[in-house]
Amino acid sequence: MDKRVYFLMVISFIVGMVELIIGGILDLIATDLHVSLGKAGLLITVFSFILALAGPILLVLTARMERKRLTIIFLLFFLFGNLITVFSPTYGVLFAGRVISALSASLLIILCLVMAPTLVDAKYRGRAIGIVSMGVSASLVLGVPLGLMLGNAFSWRAPFVLISLLTLFSIFGVIFFMERVEPKPSIPLGKQLATLKGKKVLFAQSTTFLFMAGHTTLYAYLTPFLKSTMGMQGNWVSVAYLIFGIAAVTGGGFGGTLADIIGTKRTILSVIVVFSIAIFAIPYTTGALVLFLVLLVVWGMMSWAMSPAMQSYLIEASPETSDIQQSLNNSSLHFGIAIGSLVGGVVIEQLSVSHNALIGGIIVLFSLGTALISMHEKKMPVAKRM
Repeated sequence: MDKRVYFLMVISFIVGMVELIIGGILDLIATDLHVSLGKAGLLITVFSFILALAGPILLVLTARMERKRLTIIFLLFFLFGNLITVFSPTYGVLFAGRVISALSASLLIILCLVMAPTLVDAKYRGRAIGIVSMGVSASLVLGVPLGLMLGNAFSWRAPFVLISLLTLFSIFGVIFFMERVEPKPSIPLGKQLATLKGKKVLFAQSTTFLFMAGHTTLYAYLTPFLKSTMGMQGNWVSVAYLIFGIAAVTGGGFGGTLADIIGTKRTILSVIVVFSIAIFAIPYTTGALVLFLVLLVVWGMMSWAMSPAMQSYLIEASPETSDIQQSLNNSSLHFGIAIGSLVGGVVIEQLSVSHNALIGGIIVLFSLGTALISMHEKKMPVAKRM
């Protein structure tokens, strides 16, 4: 495997951390900047929506730029946004810093996913995407505890100081270690988006959306779930998150390797089935800690194992618009996270957190249906002999 792929994984991890790292320190921000907790929470909302919407647009607008140069430019923008965050004296300035960081992050993550498969032989394409996906998944599952640890030890600005330093090192790394990556011929946005009219691509993107929505319906409320159903407190909750995080990080690499071995279609379907079983079974294992932890590992691994296989599947389904399909898939993922969090909140309010796994599992089953629809091939009629 080309070592540059691992470097792209590091960049995707650094950039991806900024989305959720603020989640554990909202109270510290609210107190320091004299705003309500709800208003501080908007800093997450705006970032997630920009991350989902801006990527495809920016990818088209920058389609003719050489990829190494483009990566450096947007890493500089990302650094600028984080420095604004670090030194922000007011909520308004902090909000502006988040917007700049989100705009740059939306393109940087896609660039990493797009460049990775171009650096390796075709047979390692799924594995390369899986390695970069490990960086993204690691940032999403480890961002909150890392931000909480640094925020409580120093201040809420400390996590962004660390991210700024890591971004600076990444810029020098790209300059000295990455070679030029020429862009593919530009395709008009209308023609690229028109691919969603095709059943195969539309339902593939829907699969990612529903899969992540079902996952987040429970994961976004894992802490209250653990406390109410298992009586976990303090250190045990942290241990559960750590176990899940490690499993999720390895799941991305596992999914990419599995896609190279058994194919993208079989990997996608297998992951959805195993994931559904795990999430449905979790509420029934809360009385047996060891069994619960085993299922937590399976759930964690499967939550990110589908991503590299789906990216490869989309390349196969629409090779002429592979860049935009990966961008749209990233948007589908983040929209799924947003909607899953919303659904999970409604379930808690109307029923109880113990029902989140059931509702999440049902949503995941819908993703199995959309995947099967996407993969269904019409058989050509056999011509009758004269």
